[in-house]
Formats: sequence, structure tokens, C-alpha cells
Amino acid sequence: MASVRVLVVEDDPEIRRALVRGLTENGAVVTAVGSAVEAIKALSAERPDAVVLDLGLPDLDGADVLALVRATSDVPVIVATARDDEREVVRLLDAGADDYLVKPFSATQVMARIRAVLRRIPSLAPADRQVVVGGLVLDPVARSVTLEGRDLTLSRKEFDLLLVLASRPGEVVSKRELLAEVWQMPWGGADRTVDVHLSWLRRKLGETAAQPRYLHSVRGVGVKVLAPAAPSTGGAG
Repeated sequence: MASVRVLVVEDDPEIRRALVRGLTENGAVVTAVGSAVEAIKALSAERPDAVVLDLGLPDLDGADVLALVRATSDVPVIVATARDDEREVVRLLDAGADDYLVKPFSATQVMARIRAVLRRIPSLAPADRQVVVGGLVLDPVARSVTLEGRDLTLSRKEFDLLLVLASRPGEVVSKRELLAEVWQMPWGGADRTVDVHLSWLRRKLGETAAQPRYLHSVRGVGVKVLAPAAPSTGGAG
């Protein structure tokens, strides 16, 4: 099995060295940088499998770095920081972070989170077949989506969320289930995380919560995907 390529973005030299040593001992190939500018350059040059991102960087807040990463890449990002405020956790998960670790932590813990994030990327649906609901076609292998023949550009979390729902057409999936399957939060979490991503998905699918085509919310229960009903042609009975 190929080694996992990890980009560590951490401004504290001691923590950075400890993470490099520990992750390397756990079989990773590590690139470590101490600033946002170096992180963006390394992301392009190294093409890592995962990023471990500190928030307290000297040149740019880590949350802004996350936004820059998400604008160009679906690489898994694990935020590693001393900040433990729940609202901050929710904000970063909403912004596209895949996991969140609060200092202090060990390199072994970080590596376990990296493995967990990488494991769940291909596991959301059978990888050998397309998922089709009406005019919506998802390819789990290529991670591509078309709507009535038109390519859609989705973030990784948007794709994963839509894939979970489309793989169970007509079935109401609770937000707790979605948090567990897409965000790996089996203990529950912020419903707002799901709501925000559903809102983004609806926009890209050309619908709204008030006028749904594919994504139908069932108040107090969850969300389901349905193929749009064919327009009635009328006519005499």
C-alpha cells in the first residue's frame, strides 16, 4: 500500500517537528511548513492526500487558509488547534474541514484521524456503478455529477451528501444519519452543518426549499431525494 502524503501546516517549530517525526514513524510521507503562504505553495507542488492545519498561523488565520484550500481542492483537511469553542468547530466544519483535533494530541491520534478520513471517501456508495435518480447521475469513481446532461461542480462534502441521499431514493434520511455518514459524527452534531450544505446543493440543482425538485425536507424527520414528477400533458379523459 502506498504511503499517505501528509501536509502539516503548523507555526510552532516544536509541535511541527514532533508531528513530522510521529507521522513518519506511522508510515506517512510528510511535508511540513510554518505559514499560510508556504502551505498554499506546498498544496500545489506536493499534492498531499491530507492536510493537518493549525489555525494560529503568523501570516493568515487558518480559517482563511481553509477557505483558500477549498476554493481549489477537495483534499481532506484536519484542523488541529488549541481553540475548543463549539461555535468555532461548527463554523470550520461548515467551511469544509473534515475533522477537528484540539491540542494537546499525539501524532498517533492525528494519523488515526487521517486514516479515518481517507477510509470514508470511497465508502459512501458502491464504486462500480453510477447512481441515477431522474435526470441526476452520480459517478462514485469519477466523483462527477451531471444534471440532465449538464456537469455540476460540487465540493467533496456536497458530493458525499448528495451521494448518500441519491443512493437511497425515496427514503427519508435523518440529519443525525447524515452527520454520521458524511461527517463521521455518530454522536450527533450541529444540524446547521447539514442545512448549510443542503442549501448549497439546492442552489446548484436549481431549486429551493420552498420549491424542491430533488431534495425534499420532511419536517422533524430528515431529507429524501426523489426524481421530479413528469409534467402533466393534460388531455381528455
